[in-house]
Amino acid sequence: MYDISTRKRALALVAQGRSLNSVSRETGISRSAISSWQTRITPLPRMQVTPCSRCGPSAEPPADQASYSYLLGLYLGDGCISPGMKAGYFLRIACADAWPGLIEAAAAAVEAVNPSGKAYRVQAVGCISVVGYSRHWPCFFPQHGPGKKHERRITLEPWQQEIVDTYPWEFIRGLIHSDGCRITNWATRMVGGERKRYEYPRYFFTNVSDDIRRLYTDTLDKLGVQWTQCTRNGNAFNISVARKASTTIMDTHVGPKY
Repeated sequence: MYDISTRKRALALVAQGRSLNSVSRETGISRSAISSWQTRITPLPRMQVTPCSRCGPSAEPPADQASYSYLLGLYLGDGCISPGMKAGYFLRIACADAWPGLIEAAAAAVEAVNPSGKAYRVQAVGCISVVGYSRHWPCFFPQHGPGKKHERRITLEPWQQEIVDTYPWEFIRGLIHSDGCRITNWATRMVGGERKRYEYPRYFFTNVSDDIRRLYTDTLDKLGVQWTQCTRNGNAFNISVARKASTTIMDTHVGPKY
């Protein structure tokens, strides 16, 4: 998962007298990985990245592009890719047990995009990981890389942007299903001298990556959906959609998780 230059930079910090814990916190690389590089810096053969036999040096877009656009949104929110025992990779999408419909939709998307057509579920405490195994996941999701998504640059390849532009609502739905929600908000106002309560729907999307939030809002802009940015302790982290016309169109194409 880590190239030689990344490994050398981490070992250089260790050589300065830094502790493994300190270097791990700064780089986002596990302490055990850094420790293992002290005896072997080159990746094991099974972890060395080679051009995909199917895709070559760049990905061939998946055939089911609508499912891919949805899966891309899920991956950017709650997905990760890790190397398997051989030449393949595991794609994992974390789904809360509270949303069985989301689990089914995620599994259907993985099956539609995975060249093997397979997906399976792994139960954990409070959630299920929808998992697909393939050699092609890094080709399909070139945003994959070491460290946390919010600590590295996240941009779409031109072929990915073309798919998102063609299937924008699938992309928005994937982002909302992973890191978003639809709630019923309420407020009060004076009507004829009497304070009355009224309710209205509101969508939130929460992600600490500036790049991923921007992908979300750029797509909303193209769809004519009005949004506002919320902050916590002065830091942007949440995108809200609350205008009636905008929540109406979001209800038509996204709706609540179930």
